Formats: sequence, structure tokens, C-alpha cells
Amino acid sequence: MARPSEKLAESLEQLHALQASGTVAVRSADLTRTHRERLVNAGFLTEVMKGWYIPSRPDQQPGSTSAWYASFWEFCSAYLEHRFKTKWSLSPEQSVLLHGGNLTVPQQLLVRADRAGNKPVPLPHDTSLLEVRAALPIAGQAQTKDGLRIFSLPAALVESSPQVFQRSPTDARVALSLVADASDTLAILLEGGKSKVAGRLAGAFRNIGRDRIADQIVSAMKSAGYQVSEVDPFAARHELSLPMREPSPYANRLRLMWHEMRSTVLEVFPAAPGLPEAINKYMDRVDDIYTQDAYHSLSIENYRVTPGLINRVRSGEWNPDNSEDDNGDRDALAARGYHLAFQALKKSVRRVLEGANAGEVAYDDHSAWYQQLFSPSVTAGIVRPSDLAGYRNDQVYIKGSQHTPPKREAVRDCMPVLFELLRDEKEASVRATLGHFIFVFIHPYMDGNGRMGRFLINLMLASGGYPWTVIPIQEREAYMAALEDASVRQNIRPFAEFVAGLVQERIEGRSSPPMP
Repeated sequence: MARPSEKLAESLEQLHALQASGTVAVRSADLTRTHRERLVNAGFLTEVMKGWYIPSRPDQQPGSTSAWYASFWEFCSAYLEHRFKTKWSLSPEQSVLLHGGNLTVPQQLLVRADRAGNKPVPLPHDTSLLEVRAALPIAGQAQTKDGLRIFSLPAALVESSPQVFQRSPTDARVALSLVADASDTLAILLEGGKSKVAGRLAGAFRNIGRDRIADQIVSAMKSAGYQVSEVDPFAARHELSLPMREPSPYANRLRLMWHEMRSTVLEVFPAAPGLPEAINKYMDRVDDIYTQDAYHSLSIENYRVTPGLINRVRSGEWNPDNSEDDNGDRDALAARGYHLAFQALKKSVRRVLEGANAGEVAYDDHSAWYQQLFSPSVTAGIVRPSDLAGYRNDQVYIKGSQHTPPKREAVRDCMPVLFELLRDEKEASVRATLGHFIFVFIHPYMDGNGRMGRFLINLMLASGGYPWTVIPIQEREAYMAALEDASVRQNIRPFAEFVAGLVQERIEGRSSPPMP
């Protein structure tokens, strides 16, 4: 008779085969009842609704949202395809968001289908599908993006309600910026005689500085005999000039977020002290705070480190082949990597204090920080050397977050824009706050993004003469919640106030966060 562990192994093999074939939404019919119940009881499978499941991890805390948020889009695609075949589409408004590169998990996903029940379908963690019987995009105005049936960009802009420009201005502006000329949009407007929509879109294009497209829409509609009243659907004018032929929605999204968020940072942040004249004294203070910095930053990432271990690694007294520490190899290697990366970071800080452009220094040096951060794990054979060659080569998800970072291909578009923004920004407080936020928004690496983001924030603080600032483990919940608010709801204020408060404490000389 097979032992329980052998039976579970057999069930896991069945689940692995499904996952290897690309299955995320597991139907009851995909597994026998025995295998399905065994996997559910062991925590490897979670029920979404009757007859539908997603893979999960047994070590997740009860109520964890991680598995669901990571599976959301693929699950919805598979479920809708099974239920409606090809006769469904996400709403025009959701299509605009997806064209704009926004993969945030919505509280309610609006779906059009020919056999829709006109009612919500409850999903885990207070999310839902709202299926409605409404017109689907006609041939030539539909497309499939990452398995999701959506309206083409011109059709989505034409068919969306005016509210999308009010509720999701960044997404709408990004989508508008991807339109190279008016031809496809005009064809839909003229075919349907949509003069009111034409006036709205003309005003929207003019809002982002695309006057030529706005003029083409108005002129063509009037030539066809339609009266057009141009109306700006956005709540405010927009002064940022976006590149005319930027192919990546993510690149323009970053530029828009930076432009729209920087005034909030300036509003709440203390004034920059200015670069110190005594550079060595500043660097001495950085050395003095190292143990606290390493302890809190590593603890935020759930490493179990102690000040003793950190100081032994720092002094060179730690031998990875003969360690008597109780923390385990993973924690000790992380502490060693942090120490090596911090030494590389200090060289970058000194360059900035000597007057180098902080954005250019970060661009030049950040790969060296990352390589040092994980070099002990490479030596130990835990991480492959090729993993340190550049940015991530797979999709990554943030534990418990509704925000889905850009796909790996988009990371290559995003990172140069981040460093461009850092280079050109005049205010150190903005460089620090938005630099950290956008770095973790992109999540350019498979691991280490939080530590790298905190390295970046302090390099940028140094560029304004602000004191080195530690984000304490005691404030982890507030820190993560503020980043979530910025990522999902485009509300930077909580994070800006969080960082500004910590910096103000350091300026006033209040004690650094405690350690055990």
C-alpha cells in the first residue's frame, strides 16, 4: 500500500503536468476527485468557485491574496473562454487600461458577452466579474492581448464612457499617446456618426499636446457634415510633452506618474540641506548606521538576522564553510551579500557627494550593487551566475499586492526611462521618493528589489545632503501599504509622507530605529 507521502507525490505530478502545459485555471474535470481533494487538503490547490481551482502554496498564511492576485488574469481568461467561447470581451474602459499597461487587479472586472447573465460572479478576496449583455467589438476592432479579448485601441477610446478620463487619467493619457495618427480612430467615428465622441477625443488628444490629431478629427468630421463641439474630458490640463513615437505604454506611464506625483512630494518633504562640505564626516555617519540599516532592510525581506551576525560578517570573522550561527545559510549569505553591496553603494554615494549627477551614478553603478548583493549565493551554488547578468527574464509577482509588475520585455523599456527621470530631476526629495517607488513598481529583478530600492532611496537622499535614513522593520506594514496605494491607486501621498517623516526624524537627530 502506498504511503500518504507517495500518494501526495502522485497527485503533485498530475498538477505539475497541468502547470507545465500552461494551465492556471484548473477545472474539476482536469483531475480525478481523489487527486483534487488530496491537493486541496494539502494546500496545493485552492477553490475559486465551484468546479474551478488555482494552484497555491501550503506555506501561505490563511487569507493570503498572493496566489489569487498572481493568477487573476489568466484565470479570468480561461474561465471566460470556457464559458463564452469566443463571444466575449472585456469592456472598452478595461481595454483602455490594458492598452495603457495597467495590469492592476480590479475589484470588479466588467465583461461583455452575448450570453451574459447580467449579474456579478463572486471571486476570492472581494473581487468579482460583472458580466453584461452588450455589444462586442466588430471584426477589425477586436484583439487578443495575453489571452484577454479586448477592444482594439481606437475602438476602446471611441467606445469608452467619459468617466475613464476622470477616474483613470494616467491610463487614458498613456493610451492616447500610443495613437500615431487619427486614421483608425476616425474610421470608427465616421462610420458611426459619433460627433459627440469625436469632440471628446479631440479635446483629449489636445490635452496631451497632440494638436495635429485633434485637428484631423475635427476637420474630417466637419467635412463629412457633422457638427463637432470639442470638449476636454480630463479634469485638468496636462503640461508634460510625451514622446511622439514612444512604442511602449510603460515608458510613457512612468513619465506621467513622475510628472503628476512630484508636486505632492515637494509639498510634504523638508527642504534639502544641500551637499555637505565635510564629505568624510558624512561617510563616517553612513558607516556608523550600517548595522541598523542592514538589520532593518534584511528583516523587512523576512531574513532572520541579528546585529551580531551582521557585525561578524562586516568584520570578516564569518566563515560560510564553518558557521556556528543558528540563522542558517540563507540568512548568513544574505547578510554577507548586503555587506558587499553596501561597500559598492558607498563608492556611489561618495561620487554623488563630490558633485556627480545622482541619476547617472545610479545608472552606472546599480548593476554592481546587485551583483555584490547575490555574489555569495552564486559562490554557494544557490544562484546561477547568469542570474546576475541583467534584469529579470520572467514574470514576477509581489506577495499580497494587486499590482502586477510589467512583463519582462517591458522592463527593458522602463529602466532607461527611470534613470532618465532621475538624471533630469532637480529636487533630491523627488529623486529619492519617486526613484524608490518606481524602481519597486517596475520590479526589475526576480529577487532583491526591496533592498535595491532602499539603496537607491539613500543614494538620492545623499544627493540633497539629507541624512542616511533607515526604514524600520517596525514600520513594514505602513511602508508596504503606502507603496500599494501608490502602485494601485496612483496615490503617492502616503508614501511621500512616510518617507518625509522618517527623514525629518533623522534631520532632528532623533534616535535611529531599535534593534534586538
